[in-house]
Amino acid sequence: MNFSLNKYFTTITIAIMLFSCVKNREFDTPAIDCSDSEFTFISISELKNIYKGETIQIQEDLVVKGYVISSDKEGNFFNTIYFQDEPSNPSDGMQIELELRDSHLFFNIGQQIIIKLKGLYLGESNDVYKIGGVFTSFGNRSVGRLPKNLVFDHVLVSCKENVGVEPTSIAILDLNEAMLNTLVVVTDVEIKQEELGETFAIKEQETLRTMIDCGDNELVIVNSGYADFQSEILPDKMGTVTGILTMDNSQFQLIIRSLDDLSFDQDRCEDFIDEFTSSSIFISEIADPNNNAGARFVEIYNASEESLSLKGWVLERYTNDNIEVSSSIDLSEYEIPGKGFLVISPNTEEFNNVYGFEPDVSVGTNSPADSNGDDNLVLVDPFGTIVDIFGVIGEDGSNTNHEFEDGRAVRKIEIDSNNTIFDPTEWLIYNDTGDVGTINMPQNAPLDFSPGVR
Repeated sequence: MNFSLNKYFTTITIAIMLFSCVKNREFDTPAIDCSDSEFTFISISELKNIYKGETIQIQEDLVVKGYVISSDKEGNFFNTIYFQDEPSNPSDGMQIELELRDSHLFFNIGQQIIIKLKGLYLGESNDVYKIGGVFTSFGNRSVGRLPKNLVFDHVLVSCKENVGVEPTSIAILDLNEAMLNTLVVVTDVEIKQEELGETFAIKEQETLRTMIDCGDNELVIVNSGYADFQSEILPDKMGTVTGILTMDNSQFQLIIRSLDDLSFDQDRCEDFIDEFTSSSIFISEIADPNNNAGARFVEIYNASEESLSLKGWVLERYTNDNIEVSSSIDLSEYEIPGKGFLVISPNTEEFNNVYGFEPDVSVGTNSPADSNGDDNLVLVDPFGTIVDIFGVIGEDGSNTNHEFEDGRAVRKIEIDSNNTIFDPTEWLIYNDTGDVGTINMPQNAPLDFSPGVR
């Protein structure tokens, strides 16, 4: 046989060998013998209790079992398997670190696994417990990946039938630490508005994205920059998200396994509105005592029967004839009970000394509660609308029908709603030099004033 013919047969032989070894790129799941051996098990909870504050190696012949809930098939998990104690309604979960790529080919979601613990290390980080090999840095031990050649010595597949796992349905506000390392499905969530249009992750970088419910409660989802779905655009609908619940720096986080874990087919929440306007909230008394400037205050009244939040409300002062706001008080953190008051003082100590109780709100000098009687005050609702006013913006109050210098301005008892236009007939106004319609009679604290009383 000549050289060229030998070369021809050699080429054909190699080709046959290659095609007989690799039929396609989709490899069949490796055949793994299951184990039906009898073991005495400890629970995941009992395993956690062995941990006493530092990473330890387990020396006893202990065995734990659980149901696989994670998958590295789409690359959002890497060298980690999460498992929980029951296929539904679990009470505990954990993770095992191992040096095994494509672990989903060996351990399927829902499959019961048996883990022989002797020789493994147990540790905890951010309230998440894990077992595996050991990693040492500067003399400090932590749980690392179990070497590949030891994985199947410790992690066995149970012969028990795989019936799947059922995630625990929960709302963001109801998440709790007992659910860590278990599979949950979080309901009625959507991607935060500011992140719409972004991809699930930045290429080759772990990326945090934010889920939000209609009450502005947030939950972080963790996405790998190497995941198959890294470049997919975040969904712009609302729905549910399934994943393994973890924690970092006391903040709950969720790790999804694939895009199949998201079911977003509902309309997004409208902006959750917890800010309201009301005609029942108004300024009811303004005080500038003749005998004590430290006893000044402003009183706001709620004429309705129900408690009302002041989220987004602001009290503003226009000093003298200014047409620009001179100072303001953000009232967002306060709430006024039905038929109740909000008393604001620029001098808490003096207010308490004079009137015998502490004000509801303490502010500084030169604030709207510290007017010397010739300024104008307005109450602004969350939508930027002036809903109540005392005085005339741009007009100094001295010698006018809205001067309360050395006196007080108190809303008449029959007034039960605010007014966007100053109407002096709604007020009893005491002063020393005011115009017709006011009462030229300086007022002294505490007897001539009634903070918190109408």
